[in-house]
Amino acid sequence: MHCTLDIEASGFGRHSYPIEVGYVRDDGLAWCTLIRPLPEWTHWDDAAARMHGIPRDALLMHGRAPAAVARALNEGLAGRTVYCDGWAHDYTWLNALFEAAGFAPSFKLESVQRLLDDQHLPALDPALQRLRAGSAQQRHRASSDARVLQQALDMVLQTRV
Repeated sequence: MHCTLDIEASGFGRHSYPIEVGYVRDDGLAWCTLIRPLPEWTHWDDAAARMHGIPRDALLMHGRAPAAVARALNEGLAGRTVYCDGWAHDYTWLNALFEAAGFAPSFKLESVQRLLDDQHLPALDPALQRLRAGSAQQRHRASSDARVLQQALDMVLQTRV
């Protein structure tokens, strides 16, 4: 089993920022939290909000400070390689979080493409779709998406010879 991570964000593009992060470790432990936006994090995309269903007010009321979130990620993921399926976005948002915190991650974020060869990578999206279709888990929430990604990776990797 591999450690997986997902990040929900305020939108896409240059001014977007992380609003929720969740992971599922290789030992099955799951963790998720909302992130309180910094004052300068003002970008908000209504289309993205409809997808993840997290109102900005909830972030302000229940979100944790970026530094606290970064510390918790470092404690929970220290020394691990963590995989995501949206590396270009997730890497950027993770960097924004750690830059705001003022320190570096103690873990390495990698794309699922590092795990899957050209023959098996195309099987990931259908596996994700099957799992999401048969799951009662809420989609587009960070820890739920990380759990589904972990299960899909396991399915695809088990088919390798």
